Amino acid sequence: MPMSGTSSGDLGRRRFLGAVSAVASAAALAQLPVGRAEATTRPGGGEYPFRLGVASGDPTSSGVVLWTRLVPDPFAPGGGMQPRKVPVEWQIARDERFRRIVAAGSAWALPELAHSVHVEVNGLAPDQEWFYRFRYRQDVSPVGRTRTAPRPGARGGSLAFAFASCQDWASGYYPSYRHMAQEDLDLVLHLGDYVYEGAIPADGGFRGVTTPDVLRTAPLDLERWRMQYALYKSDPELQLAHARFPWMVTWDDHEVRNDYAGTRQEDAGDIGELRAAAYRAWYEHQPVRPPAGPGRAGGPRVYRRLEWGRLAQLDLLDGRQYRSVPPCGWGEADACPAAYAPDVTMLGFEQEKWLYSGFAASSATWNVLGSNVMLSRLDHDGPDGQRLWHDAWDGYPAARKRLTDAWQRHGVRNPVVVTGDWHSTFVNDVHGDFDAPSSPVVATEFVGTSISSNGDRSVYGPYYGPMIEHNPHITFFDGDRRGYVRCQVDEARFRTELRMVSTVSRADAPESTLASFVVEQGRPGAQRA
Repeated sequence: MPMSGTSSGDLGRRRFLGAVSAVASAAALAQLPVGRAEATTRPGGGEYPFRLGVASGDPTSSGVVLWTRLVPDPFAPGGGMQPRKVPVEWQIARDERFRRIVAAGSAWALPELAHSVHVEVNGLAPDQEWFYRFRYRQDVSPVGRTRTAPRPGARGGSLAFAFASCQDWASGYYPSYRHMAQEDLDLVLHLGDYVYEGAIPADGGFRGVTTPDVLRTAPLDLERWRMQYALYKSDPELQLAHARFPWMVTWDDHEVRNDYAGTRQEDAGDIGELRAAAYRAWYEHQPVRPPAGPGRAGGPRVYRRLEWGRLAQLDLLDGRQYRSVPPCGWGEADACPAAYAPDVTMLGFEQEKWLYSGFAASSATWNVLGSNVMLSRLDHDGPDGQRLWHDAWDGYPAARKRLTDAWQRHGVRNPVVVTGDWHSTFVNDVHGDFDAPSSPVVATEFVGTSISSNGDRSVYGPYYGPMIEHNPHITFFDGDRRGYVRCQVDEARFRTELRMVSTVSRADAPESTLASFVVEQGRPGAQRA
């Protein structure tokens, strides 16, 4: 709880918010081009309620979700809002100056949902660029840019998207989002670890920024989780990328507790109550639809599907909420027969049924799977051992085999998996059966590194590097860089570019392309471009 008067906690909070505003001002002055138009972030000040920016997400061919949250004081109880519902106006237009408004209305910002706003806009034309904003009393939000998907069944065209994950705030700045915001993208996928569950150091960790005392303990209840999201979403580079593109977001483990499975965690036992609070705060801070919100029987539904005409079908998975406790042990452990039991699941059988039914119905040229953890095998010790990492699909080999069998059974065209989690980059050939190395390659997997997690330390290169020789299906590995992956998809090929920054010690760090790969239609496996 922030203290009254001029306590050290209150002064720390004020200094921190002042620093954020200063950086946001610089970002706003360097307005980035959005085709012919612009999406901007605006510095906060005083009681300005849109301190966390705006976002859009989950586009369809006729609509999109618009998001914001009223939070004049992010680290006070209730975000500085009174505990009552208030109306928030919204507009969507064809141009950034709002001369051609095509839809408008108002929505309630409820204290039960931290005064967040989720507006589902429908009736828009397909395959178009749109601009949106909010108004609360006399304050107007930053302007966001979004877009709709092509009409169902539309042939040809292209899809440009980026995917990212793992953005521990205390490990460094987010220069990758500054660069991403300058890309010409249709969509951003975030594959998990949007926030981390730990306490925030007084000095801001690697950022070296004084932070409020209220962040000094790890989030265990809803109010503290809300503050964790407020901290992360105060980052101006993250706000800029959200304002620039529609996002599709899923979660991994750190949105709740490291390496958890269902409602269990190795060191904490049953984490059901903690998970419920964390899931609610996640919904309150993401541009997602009501099925992902609290109160749904069976828990929030996060897995969902995007169809981009007939070019691409994108299935975004929830690999945490329904998974079995890993039968062979938590984390690094030897393989064991128990993992092959038919009742062991990574996705839960309801999600599996949904996924495989979608495979059967797909007419897309490219079928993209968004996974929070690596699908491909990573043998730690070669033919003399069976050491694996059981928090990934390696802990659930029978479930993985059901997935690869479904691709083959339904004749799914050109499966490509995009994956987060590892703070490293892998390019993998996905075999139909990793227990039979000579089985055919049925898909391609791109595993992206972190936005900031692990900072500038070279942690995973020395650790995973010696393992690569035991895994000939891994065609590329890098363990020492931070960044994201840009994907360009057309009828003939799926191209990826590994966009890496030189450091996360600066928000304006330069970026370069480490490597590029191409998957040709009808030929699983990536080739160096």
